Amino acid sequence: MKDPYLHPKADVLKTLSADRQHGLSQAEAENRLAQNGPNQLEKAKTIPAWQQLLHSLKEPLMIILFIAVGLGALSAWYDFAVTKDHAHAMASVYEAIAILLLIMVNAGLSFWQARAAQKSMAALQSMAAHHALVLRDDDWQEIPADQLVPGDILKVHTGDFIEADVRWLHVAELTTNESHLTGESEPVAKQTHSLIEETGLGDRTNMGYSGATVTHGNGIGVVVATGMQTELGQIAQLLAAEKPGKTPLAKSVERLSKRLMLVALFVVILTLGLELYKAVITTGWSFAAIAEALSTAIALAVAAIPDAMPAVLAIVLTIGANQLARHQGLIKSLNAVETLGATSFIASDKTGTLTQNQMTVTDFWVNGQYYHVEGSGLEASGEIFPEGDYHDFIQAAVLNNEAEVRVDADDELQAYGNPTDVALVVLGQKAGILRGDQPVDILRVLPFDSTRKMMSVVIKQGIQYHVLTKGAPDVIQQRLAQPSDELPDVVLHFASQALRTIAVSQREITEALARHGSVTELERHLDLLGIAGIIDPPRPEVKKSVATLHQAGVAVVMITGDHAATARAIALKLGIVSNPKASVIEGATLDGMDDQALFDLVPSIRIYARVTPAHKQRIIKALQQHDQIVAMTGDGINDAPALKAADIGIAMGINGTEVTKDAADLILLDDRFTTIEHSVEAGRTIFANIKNFMRHELTTNVAEVLALLLGVALMTQQVGHVPATTPVLSALMVLWVNMVSDALPSFALGYDVPEADLMSQPPRNVHQSILHGMLGRIALRGIVMGGVVYLAFLWAAQVGMNPAEAQTVAFLTLVFGQLWHVFDARSTRTLFHRNPFENGKLLIAVAFAAVASLLVTVMPFFNMVMGTAPLSNGLYLAVVVLPAIPTLVISGIKVLWLRRS
Repeated sequence: MKDPYLHPKADVLKTLSADRQHGLSQAEAENRLAQNGPNQLEKAKTIPAWQQLLHSLKEPLMIILFIAVGLGALSAWYDFAVTKDHAHAMASVYEAIAILLLIMVNAGLSFWQARAAQKSMAALQSMAAHHALVLRDDDWQEIPADQLVPGDILKVHTGDFIEADVRWLHVAELTTNESHLTGESEPVAKQTHSLIEETGLGDRTNMGYSGATVTHGNGIGVVVATGMQTELGQIAQLLAAEKPGKTPLAKSVERLSKRLMLVALFVVILTLGLELYKAVITTGWSFAAIAEALSTAIALAVAAIPDAMPAVLAIVLTIGANQLARHQGLIKSLNAVETLGATSFIASDKTGTLTQNQMTVTDFWVNGQYYHVEGSGLEASGEIFPEGDYHDFIQAAVLNNEAEVRVDADDELQAYGNPTDVALVVLGQKAGILRGDQPVDILRVLPFDSTRKMMSVVIKQGIQYHVLTKGAPDVIQQRLAQPSDELPDVVLHFASQALRTIAVSQREITEALARHGSVTELERHLDLLGIAGIIDPPRPEVKKSVATLHQAGVAVVMITGDHAATARAIALKLGIVSNPKASVIEGATLDGMDDQALFDLVPSIRIYARVTPAHKQRIIKALQQHDQIVAMTGDGINDAPALKAADIGIAMGINGTEVTKDAADLILLDDRFTTIEHSVEAGRTIFANIKNFMRHELTTNVAEVLALLLGVALMTQQVGHVPATTPVLSALMVLWVNMVSDALPSFALGYDVPEADLMSQPPRNVHQSILHGMLGRIALRGIVMGGVVYLAFLWAAQVGMNPAEAQTVAFLTLVFGQLWHVFDARSTRTLFHRNPFENGKLLIAVAFAAVASLLVTVMPFFNMVMGTAPLSNGLYLAVVVLPAIPTLVISGIKVLWLRRS
């Protein structure tokens, strides 16, 4: 049935063919269960493991490496079958195996990330794993909640979960907590009359919703929706339909990978052509020439690909994740670490995220005097000032109250009861007025109900009898013996601060009236004691974090299910807006907007109120259409779809629901908004370090490719003992450089601290290439380094070294050239602008790579597998020191140029 809250109870029952007195028959219930399906949420479809592994093997860089493996296998087969050159064949086998292992390492890391399961749907489904009390065959019986069907008559009591969407037929002081859907912390009082106009979820007072809890009273309702048709199910559908998008880093790396693949293919084809051409004009066409050409092509294919990039990216992002963990941020998706640094909008839920989700009395009014109360939450610390005579007011508020605050088994404060009553109990503790210490006897309790909008207790104090009454100020005003002229102004004053108000009153009565008087007789001729102003207070650290984020060019937007006035007041206190009349867009307004109107509006709006989960998603997507990188924070189930739609979802770890945590990319273990600020800074730092790594990695690749191409193009005849077809570097030498002397220092770059104050710069443009502003620098240093490597190889050949020795000289020249260059890659300016000793892990990595690279030239096993050869002590010293000269000279020239400009 559509919109049952707009229809009378009788019409709802008739439409559902439901029987209020006898309930459904078991046969009818089974028939409806077959038609509608079980009352549970659909499980998310999971991608088979083999598909995820296959996807990771289809990356462009992996394709080129597979081509290199194929070339190696072809070369090995030719040597085994035709030339019978087993030594050369085994070298090709070693190359193919090494490249294949590299593929498996990179694919394994990608596969591991992809298999991080999203359990949002499973967590949503677990909410229905309960039982329900229903009327069937004229008998109340408890059944599994998944057996509920539309038309069932359902009964609930205090503490129960509501297991389906229901239209209330009877309520007795029934209040429910629907914050999981609406984001509002205050329980909602329920009634049974139909509403006269369409309204938002939080204002449908005659409805109960799946997943809500009964905080007080009891009720009977008819089930109007089950499973995926419930409001909770609608959220599940939104969540399931929301496909996670690629992060800015993933998009940038994907674009780069495709370009590198094209470059690598071009280089391989060019090399094969040149090598075969050289063979034809020098020795003539032969299978041996083809084998040599394949060997060089393999080396170039490996050199053209930054094969360590996927592994280094994963490890650098893991380093970032560990750094976030130290700031109490648990990251679930490694790529999300970097996304934090690109965030330009943070859309935050209010309740429990920007505020504490604990109602607190911050102000009250007694006898013409306003008082302010310090402290927030459940802690009893906080002063009341100025001093004054407010004892009777607070005592009445504490006695007319059934809430309490207790210390649980973990020594944590826990509240029990209505949040407003809890706030009054804490006020009493701050004033030193505890209910158990008062010299009074409570004779009667007249509970709150939604009709009266009041609660009263009758007490005996000494020989006197009093009735203490608290409730909505407008209702209390009508019951005063003498209406207060000040009360409306006090309420208006508190409302301007978004404080909810409750009036406290008393009346002295006779013993007979105290013991036998009716509710109507007791709750009249009252004397006003005071008015309390209550609010869910902002978290104390949020204002400073908002200011820092604004300085960093990150806009903060509040998206809440609460009322507009409350939302604006909180936003003003937190510095989200500075104008007391800032625009607030409500859910009803959003419903009347088309997507274009919303698109035009979202850049300037910072507060949204009375919104639904679907509204949150629309806002997020409208911001994303403006090319904004949006982070969404939240703690309730109602936030989960928006968290998944955002570029990065952020959940509260303490007060957040399991559904929200499972849908999020980042979980704040301490629930502090400040952690988001630290996370943004950490994300920016990680991206800067990734750029440093890419600058270093690609400079090395340019050097490798250039050195090999110079050998192919310029060595048209044998030099000394080195044949013209000998590549400057073997494929395994290139692999060693990429995976050891290049990758290990690159890992250590992930531990670098940022160069500048990143939080005073605007977010980066995610549409710019990750190499933006670095191509000239990469090309210059790569060309110089590659030229030096080729000249070292050519010199070694000219002085009479054999091919293995000449390749070893080139190999070590490249290794130490890049080890010197890594210190230059740490800075956006030059290596002279950074202290080389501030990153101890980098020094260790460089030292290890240097020693290991020297050892592979003297160990017989590596001489056989990699084709290296021992050198003289003088040569070892030269290949360690001389490659530093280009880096030092280029950095020195740049320093002089920077000073002049």
